[in-house]
Amino acid sequence: MKRRTLPTTALAATAALLLTGCGSGDDKAGGKDNIASTSPSPRTDVSAPVDRPEITFPKDVENMFERWKTGNATEDAVLADVAQTVNAVDDAILQGDANSSTVAYYRQGQALLSAQQWIQAWLDEGLTWTGVTRYFAPNVKVADKNTAAVTYCADESKAYNKDRKTGKVDRSPSDESPYVAYSVQLRRSSKGVWQTTEVQSKRGDRTCAY
Repeated sequence: MKRRTLPTTALAATAALLLTGCGSGDDKAGGKDNIASTSPSPRTDVSAPVDRPEITFPKDVENMFERWKTGNATEDAVLADVAQTVNAVDDAILQGDANSSTVAYYRQGQALLSAQQWIQAWLDEGLTWTGVTRYFAPNVKVADKNTAAVTYCADESKAYNKDRKTGKVDRSPSDESPYVAYSVQLRRSSKGVWQTTEVQSKRGDRTCAY
């Protein structure tokens, strides 16, 4: 499974915007409604730029985003770009590109630096990945027209490390939890992209293990 620990950064004072916990009473694990594909999500905000980079995964890789819409146009635009920053980082790992322009499109500041370090760590160990990662239980808070925060969970139980040279997949059991809780802060760029600026993660968070 994808068991490398994601570098985290301490959130700034605006971390108070983040919602507590990843759990949601009506989000059932394994639910299939409102699942976004790994390709760029349909836009809900009319001012969205048209120059978004295209992200296409190999057939053996999939990111599933469950219940990833709220029905609110602004919140859905935020969530769509959160999904895209996740896809961008995974695409960079798969492509072996720690300086991916696609990652820089969706991340800025400390979040971009930590993503580059995270991708490079995979490359240094000669690893990529295969399988399915499930993202679920998103909670979004839009503070104003340019600032938002999102928490969500990841289930990596069906994602596996893969040797970059030999293609060998490591399916051996791990004693670490496959669940990771994420908290991210975003700012809307002049182009209308909700860029991730700060990221915090915690593996084994009990709010995600249900």
